Amino acid sequence: MASFLKPPAFKAEQTGPEADALYKKLRAQVFLGAFIGYAGFYIVRKNFSMAMPMLEPLGFGKDELGIVLSLNAIAYGFSKFLMASVSDRSNARRFLPLGLTLAALSMMFMVVPVQWVGAEHKGFAIFLMALLNFLVGWFNGMGWPPCGRVMTHWFSQKERGTWMSVWNCAHNVGGALVGPMAVYGAIWFGSMFYGTNAQYYFLIGTYAFPACVAILIAIAAYCLIRDTPQSCGLPSIEKWRGDYSNVYSEKAEEVLSTKDIFKTVLSNRFLWYIAFANAFVYMVRYGCLDWAPTILTEKGINIKDTGWAYFAYEIAAIPGTLVCGWLSDKLFHGQRAWPTIIFMAIVAVFILIYWQYIDNLTVVIVCLMAIGFFIYGPVMLIGVQALDLAPKNAAGTAAGLTGFLGYVLGTAVLANIVIGYVAQHAGWNWTFVLLIGSCVISILLMLLTLSAEKKQPR
Repeated sequence: MASFLKPPAFKAEQTGPEADALYKKLRAQVFLGAFIGYAGFYIVRKNFSMAMPMLEPLGFGKDELGIVLSLNAIAYGFSKFLMASVSDRSNARRFLPLGLTLAALSMMFMVVPVQWVGAEHKGFAIFLMALLNFLVGWFNGMGWPPCGRVMTHWFSQKERGTWMSVWNCAHNVGGALVGPMAVYGAIWFGSMFYGTNAQYYFLIGTYAFPACVAILIAIAAYCLIRDTPQSCGLPSIEKWRGDYSNVYSEKAEEVLSTKDIFKTVLSNRFLWYIAFANAFVYMVRYGCLDWAPTILTEKGINIKDTGWAYFAYEIAAIPGTLVCGWLSDKLFHGQRAWPTIIFMAIVAVFILIYWQYIDNLTVVIVCLMAIGFFIYGPVMLIGVQALDLAPKNAAGTAAGLTGFLGYVLGTAVLANIVIGYVAQHAGWNWTFVLLIGSCVISILLMLLTLSAEKKQPR
């Protein structure tokens, strides 16, 4: 496996107009491969949530399914950090398709505990579901790091915010496809596999069909992605554009050992600042998103209107991410902290309005759209800032550290457990206080990183 994933050797550097044309062509090609590849991971990531309503009539309880669901996020958080160090020492062209294929196969086998084990052997069935959903989360953690490696090697610091804001929309594209694929997969292929036994049609639409599509995407990503410009006989992106970041050196092009990668990342206090800031940004992101249906339903807003509010939150993320990335490059000249600070301050204002006008559906939807618009920019930019603050040969691990704290501390602990506990025992008013407090803490942590950022890369 080590030789299979080993980065390709550098080739003799080409020069002249032909090399310049090849560079432009490969940048577009690699970006497309990273975009569709990352979108593919979201096709086989949260599918278990879609299956849960159909699993309950088959004899599985909410508490049991909740345990299975939680393991996906926990595995993803740990994997995004630990597998990132492997990614930093691997060929991105092979690492990404490998992770996507393994995630797809794990998702495909989710059919087994339902169809062949069933609720008659519930303990074993839940164990298999939990194990497979854990593997789905773990292999999904192999998606972001190779994309981060590709983006740092093929796009320079002054343009990276814009390119990564576009790339970051891949998860919205992939996530949006899960629902339609579940519906049409069941319609097209359900009777082919299960005849008149319609209660099992969802297994094809939710698990098997998306898994097959993801494997095809993995093949396409392999055909498009290239590891580094130097492996294609081209100069580094810094040399090609004359755009050298503050952490760049010739040594940044070398492959580091696992020990050196972790030493480089864990000793950088600025990466710890943005990693903890990311935890509080994720607390706001998922605290607003995951609890919105419950809050609104309890306030008497019907489930249909609640669904539209949920949709508005997600769809507003795409233009917000693009604007935030563009601003960080063009207005702030490669600085990521200031746009993050500004956007989080605006998020706090709209959370306050959301809280005060919770019974007004129109105001609530506008606020959720605004929160979705402004929160996803910081989510994206913190990952970009991690890439900026670390050498290229440790970029994936640096971003993995922010992802680890974002998903494990920010999502699983703060957004899910803490907010749920506070809402149950202290009421929704205190959850809004927590969300606004999280915005303030994230802003304070981002202020600590300003000294590490220069207005212009050298």
